[in-house]
Amino acid sequence: MEIEVLENLSSRLDVYLSEKLDFSRSKIVKMIKEGTVLVNGKPEKNSYIVKYGDKIYVGEYEEESMDLVPENIPLDVVYEDDDVLVINKPNGMVVHPAIGNTHGTLVNALLYYSNSLSTLNGSFRPGIVHRIDAYTTGLLMVAKNDRAHEILSEELSNKKTTRKYVALVWGVINEDTATIDAPIGRDIKDRKKMCVTSVNSKNAVTHLRVIKRFKEATLIELQLETGRTHQIRVHMNYINHPVVNDPVYGKRKIIDETGQCLHAYQLGFIHPTTNKYMEFTCDLPDCFKNILVKFY
Repeated sequence: MEIEVLENLSSRLDVYLSEKLDFSRSKIVKMIKEGTVLVNGKPEKNSYIVKYGDKIYVGEYEEESMDLVPENIPLDVVYEDDDVLVINKPNGMVVHPAIGNTHGTLVNALLYYSNSLSTLNGSFRPGIVHRIDAYTTGLLMVAKNDRAHEILSEELSNKKTTRKYVALVWGVINEDTATIDAPIGRDIKDRKKMCVTSVNSKNAVTHLRVIKRFKEATLIELQLETGRTHQIRVHMNYINHPVVNDPVYGKRKIIDETGQCLHAYQLGFIHPTTNKYMEFTCDLPDCFKNILVKFY
């Protein structure tokens, strides 16, 4: 992969690439150190300051070896055919393995459940077309072959996929509908978090509609136009209405229940073989309901 820098920046090479590629900074540092990254045809240090016109080559990088073990973890399969699986992901389940977290993920469960999963996202993410956070519940589509994966990924990129969420957020939202159009990038003060920023960010658009107002909170429906990391959580915190029980964003007290109040309840896409639009919904999980009843 080659990246041409078309901005006037003063970013370090490792910082620039971690934001541009959405890789962890530690991974980028390893890649630079091992010579996987070249700037204008030659290796540079992490501290190299990226300049307008630089051409950065990023080669293939082999992660530390991980043994992906199929695990007999129950899956809530909403729909399945030869091309696609639709899964209702439970609270607390990470979507795919990473170093230090190789068990109990959706991928471990999928490997046990099916011998047919796409390979386009690499060996550690078989079948995974898109993700939701560990403590976000709800619908995910999984590709069972590479052709289906390619078509579904293109739909996502072209904004043809319907993704609607229900969230309970702190505070009362007065507007019945609203659109949040604010770019999201890595938080320079905390690399594990995202934030609304104009620095090395990507456009992000979220539409919301109020379902019900409570004294201290609002139940809302959200529709994603883009799919940035932590997009809904970051956008809601940005407008001072953070998701209830979000352990990372917002400063309101965490309620003594597991799971944040964010649920992917509706998923729609054009089937990769039949070309027919399909749409699925799922109910709020108990972890969400247990918190919601506290506000009535």
